[in-house]
Amino acid sequence: MFEHKSVLLDESIAALQIKPEGIYVDGTAGGGGHSYAIASRLTTGRLISIDRDPDAVNATAERLASFKNVMVVHDRFSNIKTILRQLQIEKIDGMLLDLGVSSYQLDTRERGFSYHGDAPLDMRMSKTGVTAAQLVNTLSAAELSHIFFTYADEKFAFKIADRIVQQRKEQPIETTAALYQIVANCYPAKFKRDGNPARKVFQALRIAVNGELEEVKQGIEDAFELLQIGGRIAVITFHSVEDRLVKQCFATFCRGCECPPDFPVCVCGKTPRAKLVFKKPIEASMAEQNENQRSRSAKLRAVERIK
Repeated sequence: MFEHKSVLLDESIAALQIKPEGIYVDGTAGGGGHSYAIASRLTTGRLISIDRDPDAVNATAERLASFKNVMVVHDRFSNIKTILRQLQIEKIDGMLLDLGVSSYQLDTRERGFSYHGDAPLDMRMSKTGVTAAQLVNTLSAAELSHIFFTYADEKFAFKIADRIVQQRKEQPIETTAALYQIVANCYPAKFKRDGNPARKVFQALRIAVNGELEEVKQGIEDAFELLQIGGRIAVITFHSVEDRLVKQCFATFCRGCECPPDFPVCVCGKTPRAKLVFKKPIEASMAEQNENQRSRSAKLRAVERIK
């Protein structure tokens, strides 16, 4: 059964300012927690719940079966324009994204997302396409190093990548345990006290396998174009790379004049198309953090279209 604890549930729903007659998109349905909260607040409105993971789609469809105004779609949220066009929806009142890997995906060992235990090195959210094992066993040290550093700010990116390339000459790296051991052996003892040494490498590989950052950027930009005036996008992130990207996307929407600072008056005529719902990201309360460890790194940002 696909189970996932929805992080910042009340805060994210509040950020959307849901209208009972509005049209909303949950781009990362997961176990259906956020979707259920949105659907419960609608009367004549509609909800489109999207997920690329077939297990999540089945779980959400089952959980929301009693709602007649909900459509569950098996797809990537970056395809939001195509999805809504097929549903003959021109504008939406809001979209919610709960990024990253779900509790279910982490806890289901055979999916290969977690460095706890041993399993095939998979990490595919959609269960299709190139696996993490294929990347680890075919990319060059430079390419692997780029992934580790760019997607996770890994300090020892090249050392780990070089060790992977050397190790795979002897035997393919096909399991989570094998990769974990390589990474752990590359970490100096004093750095191991800062947390699990494999966390960043596994995060980076997962992002690369699923094209997550490209998906986030495309999905947010396309969703913003579909927003009604007054509509909102709320995004929950779980690490600095995601949060930085979301912050940059929102800043672009909120940016006004782009004239050089030494111009006495504005000649570009550009004005902000959006405003931030809150200046600083919202984080989980201590109560939620104690109940759900995954929420400790969560940040919620939201933007409202004004033009």
